Amino acid sequence: MRETVVIAQDGSLLVAYVVPNDASLLEADDARRNELFQRCKEHLAQNVPDYMVPLHWVLLAKMPVSPNGKLERKALPKFDASQAQQAFVAPASELEQQVAAIWQEVLQLERIGLNDNFFELGGHSLLAVTVVSRLQLELGLKLTPQLIFQHPVLGDFVSQLDAADEQVDMLKLSKLESLLDEMEEA
Repeated sequence: MRETVVIAQDGSLLVAYVVPNDASLLEADDARRNELFQRCKEHLAQNVPDYMVPLHWVLLAKMPVSPNGKLERKALPKFDASQAQQAFVAPASELEQQVAAIWQEVLQLERIGLNDNFFELGGHSLLAVTVVSRLQLELGLKLTPQLIFQHPVLGDFVSQLDAADEQVDMLKLSKLESLLDEMEEA
């Protein structure tokens, strides 16, 4: 890399702007670019905490600079978080739709599909806590922020909620059965 700058866009979304040594990368296919970005991410992951590794990378022919040679941050192209979204698969079940709506509001995005990753869309630990709080308040679910870190893709996250909900229901059912058995014996 000839030049690199990392910007916290909208306060939390880390975007790396890169001017490569090899200008042919500017015209390269996505696979070659993604390979470069992956190598950069792996290198950074060995040297800085995970939260400091940019999720999004943009190749530039040159950095925008002012006449006195300083970086013109405002001239950098704004990264559109919706570009990070995977092939859209609409939430189908009621729970998927409810959770997707909460993610959309918290992340301030128009739509979120089952294949979308919370953190790649700009989520971070504080927003994860907000999502969990909203799920607890609005849907009565009991969960911890750890679940969103373990399952950051919406479809996986919701399937874990379904599994946890079934476990709770089975626990309630077994307690109810025990109580009914006691009542029958009396």
